[in-house]
Amino acid sequence: MDCPGFCRYTCLDFVFTVVGVFAYLCDVGSDLWVATEFYQHGDFAWFGLVIGLMALSSTVVHLFSWFWFKYDQELEDFKSQTSAERLLFGGGGRLKLSLLHAFQLGFLLRHVSAIEQGFGVWWWGEQASYAAYVTHDLSMLRLLEAFCESAPQLTLLLYIILRTGHARTMQSVSVCASSFSVAWTVVMYHRSLRRFLPQKAQQRWGASAVYFLWNLLLITPRLAALALFASALPCPAPAHFLCLWPALFLWAWLQRTSFMDSAGGEWLYRGAVATIWYFSWFNVAEGRSRGRGLIYHALMMTDSGILLGAWWGLRGAGLQQAYAVGVVIALPSAYLLGLLLKGLYYAYLHPKLRPLPAGEVPKLRPLPAGEEPKLCPLPAGEGPKLRPLPAREEDVPDGDTPFRSRPPQPGPSPSKLCNQRMARLASIFYTPLPVLPYARQPIRASPNGII
Repeated sequence: MDCPGFCRYTCLDFVFTVVGVFAYLCDVGSDLWVATEFYQHGDFAWFGLVIGLMALSSTVVHLFSWFWFKYDQELEDFKSQTSAERLLFGGGGRLKLSLLHAFQLGFLLRHVSAIEQGFGVWWWGEQASYAAYVTHDLSMLRLLEAFCESAPQLTLLLYIILRTGHARTMQSVSVCASSFSVAWTVVMYHRSLRRFLPQKAQQRWGASAVYFLWNLLLITPRLAALALFASALPCPAPAHFLCLWPALFLWAWLQRTSFMDSAGGEWLYRGAVATIWYFSWFNVAEGRSRGRGLIYHALMMTDSGILLGAWWGLRGAGLQQAYAVGVVIALPSAYLLGLLLKGLYYAYLHPKLRPLPAGEVPKLRPLPAGEEPKLCPLPAGEGPKLRPLPAREEDVPDGDTPFRSRPPQPGPSPSKLCNQRMARLASIFYTPLPVLPYARQPIRASPNGII
């Protein structure tokens, strides 16, 4: 996918970047707080699991971050279009990058770098290409963190609450915050991809709310089913993941993904996709995804049903019958409601881009006989953009004539700094159309003539 003009960066993007940094710090702080509580109460096994999940997910995220910095340093004109002095990762070479990521500081410093670049765009009016580039990368890294850390940790906290029969205040807060965070991260990832559709308007907040709701209704029942199964059969629960993950990894491999720029990075990506699929659907292959999505949801509904059935058969004798029946009814109902909202979203709110046959261009409706082109007046106070005549005849450039606008001068194109990784994912998520050099827009006119 080409990327002309795809480096839009607004004040709202800058606000979300700043909020993302605070959310990341609060997430790390709450995780450490929960781990500390377990340690103080003598629950060393759960303390180790929380710390282990944090370390594992952080390692995965920093591996992706390091691979991407490695790829970016090899891009043509990448350093010439970015200010190396102002980039926290620039100028230090491969060793500096490796040390930063080895100490698990790469993700945090990416956030800080995004704030620095975004502030330059918002305050100084600098070029937005790198700020948009970093923002797209952060949306993907947050998605990976959500499903490699937040989702497993939420399952663990639900399991602990079910096993102990009570929830501490911090555990309850962490469960609610993690549930909201996972669904919200998916929404922000989707909005980031939407920016690669210049022919479509940015997603409205009403559509984002529907997108958030159906993701919440699909992800939460899945996590609850896993936690219920683990509360009844603690030992087989890890075995369930170890048996299902290789099958999902094989499915990702069969779809021939091409997200990363190296073989090792691509295998890492497929492993991360398999982890995401354990909790939620994530489209990774080109073409119509309806069939693959139906297969996935049928598999997840069957698997979750088996987990709920196992919990029902092995639930404790002291568990109230009404509570158990309510859980068995509520979780599948929520999942089906999420599927319904997802279908409604894709039917009415998802951008519909229909591919054209090779070599064919869109057919424009000719104007009826006698109809003139519509002239849109300029905003009040704005005059025609005409270059003044030179003072002398010889000052006119060769081939130029008076009142003719000067042709655009060659210069660095923002598309060279387009985030091709996210552009590939956007081309997978949306059915692409050929990128046309000009958009069909009304002719703008002023009282003095047409511009």
